[in-house]
Amino acid sequence: MRESTWVSLLLLLLLLPAPQWGGPQDGRREPEPEPEPDRGPLQPFDLLYASGVAAYYSGDYESAVRDLEAALRSHRRLRDIRTRCARHCAARRPLAPPGAGPGAELPFFRAVLERARCYRSCQSQRLGGPASRHRVSEDVRSDFQRRVPYNYLQRAYIKLNQLKKAMEAAHTFFVANPEHMEMQQNIEDYRMTAGADAFQLIDREARPHLESYNAGVKHYEADDFEAAIKYFEQALREYFNEDMECRALCEGPQRFEDYEYLGYKGGLYEAIADHYMQVLVCQHECVRELATRPGRLSPIENFLPLHYDYLQFAYYRVGEYVKALECAKAYLMFHPDDEDVLDNVDYYESLLDGSIDPASIEAREDLTAFVKRHNHESELIKSAAKGLGFLYSEPNYWISYGGRQDENRVPSGVNVEGAEVHGLSMGKKSLPKIGRDLREGGPLLYENITFVFNSEQLNGTQRVLLDNVLSEEQCRELHSVASGIMLLGDGYRGKTSPHTPNEKFEGATVLKALRFGYEGRVPLKSARLFYDISEKARKIVESYFMLNSTLYFSYTHMVCRTALSGQQDRRNDLSHPIHADNCLLDPEANECWKEPPAYTFRDYSALLYMNDDFEGGEFIFTKMDAKTVTASIKPKCGRMISFSSGGENPHGVKAVTKGQRCAVALWFTLDPLYRELERIKADEVIAILDQEQHRKHELNINPKDEL
Repeated sequence: MRESTWVSLLLLLLLLPAPQWGGPQDGRREPEPEPEPDRGPLQPFDLLYASGVAAYYSGDYESAVRDLEAALRSHRRLRDIRTRCARHCAARRPLAPPGAGPGAELPFFRAVLERARCYRSCQSQRLGGPASRHRVSEDVRSDFQRRVPYNYLQRAYIKLNQLKKAMEAAHTFFVANPEHMEMQQNIEDYRMTAGADAFQLIDREARPHLESYNAGVKHYEADDFEAAIKYFEQALREYFNEDMECRALCEGPQRFEDYEYLGYKGGLYEAIADHYMQVLVCQHECVRELATRPGRLSPIENFLPLHYDYLQFAYYRVGEYVKALECAKAYLMFHPDDEDVLDNVDYYESLLDGSIDPASIEAREDLTAFVKRHNHESELIKSAAKGLGFLYSEPNYWISYGGRQDENRVPSGVNVEGAEVHGLSMGKKSLPKIGRDLREGGPLLYENITFVFNSEQLNGTQRVLLDNVLSEEQCRELHSVASGIMLLGDGYRGKTSPHTPNEKFEGATVLKALRFGYEGRVPLKSARLFYDISEKARKIVESYFMLNSTLYFSYTHMVCRTALSGQQDRRNDLSHPIHADNCLLDPEANECWKEPPAYTFRDYSALLYMNDDFEGGEFIFTKMDAKTVTASIKPKCGRMISFSSGGENPHGVKAVTKGQRCAVALWFTLDPLYRELERIKADEVIAILDQEQHRKHELNINPKDEL
């Protein structure tokens, strides 16, 4: 079964269109790639990035700018080299089709080996050394994807009084991080300092095809159809070029943690098929990647078809009816039942010169090849999924309701009401309304706890503020034990400043506290207190919100945020950016998307504060625009804020500008499948400790405070 599936997979692989798999269609060899300018070996961008960040924190801003800019150049050049080498070697080393008989597969594997050797040689030559030097960690890869180097750059440029470059860096970062309140404020401050129109905001990482597409839309809406055609055609050329780059990069060094299809690597064919399917799905989803603006959570609806939809009418308006017909038929390749465009096709055909046969006019060639390859890939992936036993769900790449709906859609002059649809789709799920009954006001269970504010008084939904959940003595004990168990960057892969470079972040879990207590590194009594007060908080939340089912721990984290000295001047960022706990907040769309990587299973959250001897650090709720503050809470010992975890409660933390702010952060779920594993282990440790205590009591032995 698996061997026959492999053969089918290999045959389909070789049936994919030539531009993807091998040499040019006319049989000519692609010329040797142009040699790289003599720049010396390419410096790894992760090392330059680390050097730039270190220089920034040491106050050497000139060196920080030099190394961060060099890191960005190195990153761009590495992508370019990988793309050019992949395209060059695909052309020079086409894959050979399998033959018949013994050893029939050998020519294919020989071609694979030759292409791999070509790719390695090409990269080594252009990089000035082995490609392995340029493999980076997931943290660095994520930082560059999120444009974090530009955050450091804008700060460094301001320190050097280079306002224009600071604005460019700030805007480039903000485009990909539109929820970042600090950067938005920085840009406004820079513009006020420079004058409203002094500098044009520039996105240094702008995707060319999106820039051209936006320009085409502007000219189209201004009825400048010749200019619109120019930019839409340019956008398509750039789109297909960037698609080839995206696909080439899928063949490079990757980590496919989310795509473990076969689940084992027991044999040669299974191993090859497994890796190939990872690459192919990555390439197949370039369609989605290229339709997504930085900072957006979803692709632009109907993005590629819209190019042809705009073009079909623009060409009609300038009197080029053949091209209008080609573009209309191209659009129908995505949506063959679109009645408006079908009417357009009939109308365009009626306008053709009598010497032209309408049936001879076909859909645009560029799109025909693209769609053919896309459909081949879909067939291959679905076939492999069925034969090799992995799950795959084909996304709806071409949304059928996202086209233009304006008076220009039907050339005959029929006015179609409606406006262009902008927004989020592609299977994205908007935050559903909470299915359970929203209740609050249940008993607080413990004496001395003081009710402060409910949801209405906090201007929101499912919110409560309580005081005296901890005593002053308990706060001091927890704060003391924190210094003995905290780890820099805990929960954030060791990043010491995961939310802002102006603060140090430390954390610890309940299980770690108990382990340290058991080992005698901190008082066991204090470690046990961390466990006990988190359980107390869980019971209060469950009772106050009158939940009909058990509330389970999803994650428990003791956290401290410490202001870094020398970095608080003119600071206006947040200690923790505005977010929601179980969905991806999209302020621009005024939505919160309940899907991974959000922790969609979280239902309630709570923060239990341990101290107030610091400056700043107020907890804030905002509206979904992530700007309008609806409530602000000053932490203090024993104060607890609790709320439902969805998009109804966006929240963040204002900057800690002096001292250290500590709290116990708690997230809860109503789904037992998502119970915190460390908490289950902690429960087992507590049970063992209680048994030991009980045995000692039975033996009339005085228990020790520490083990």
